[in-house]
Amino acid sequence: MIRFNSKGDFSKATRYFKKALVASDVSDILDKYGKRGVSALAASTPVDSGLTASSWYYKVQSSRSNATLMFYNSNINNGVPIAIILQYGHGTGTGGWVEGRDYINPAIQPIFDEIVEEAWKEVTSL
Repeated sequence: MIRFNSKGDFSKATRYFKKALVASDVSDILDKYGKRGVSALAASTPVDSGLTASSWYYKVQSSRSNATLMFYNSNINNGVPIAIILQYGHGTGTGGWVEGRDYINPAIQPIFDEIVEEAWKEVTSL
């Protein structure tokens, strides 16, 4: 025969999991950082007409098990995403090459760092 004895209750564990359920809805947090990311990307985008800089937007997708923050740029000319060719460079019609400029990573990295910091604080405060 196997016998288990326990003392006390599970109130601490129950409280922890209730907090975790409430904290798991991170859509509002990601929305805040999405807005900040769009501002940072717009400010760092090389400007000719300003169309690419003003074409940044974001989406937050969440399910029970995860949440995702995605950034997009809607300025597409003849099937070519302009934000991407500004970032990585592109060939010209005459055989030349226009060097890209890394403007996306430096703009968005501080936002990602802040998301990680806030998420870590949230997880360790439970």
